[in-house]
Amino acid sequence: MRGGGKKNGSNVEPLRATRPCAECGRPSVREHYPFCSKRCRNVDLNRWLSGSYAIPVADDESKADDSDER
Repeated sequence: MRGGGKKNGSNVEPLRATRPCAECGRPSVREHYPFCSKRCRNVDLNRWLSGSYAIPVADDESKADDSDER
């Protein structure tokens, strides 16, 4: 299977299509996907760790009361 004259590395297709960076909108790069750079990746990580990203939770008091009775 060797031969053929072409290097295998030149035919490699990207695993994922590029898309805009989640932070700044520039095209993403493979090393930092889905971000364009290490800086944008770290900015996003900092937001997760500091609690800026949070899933809103609506407290339903009737469900809490039902669980206490058991």
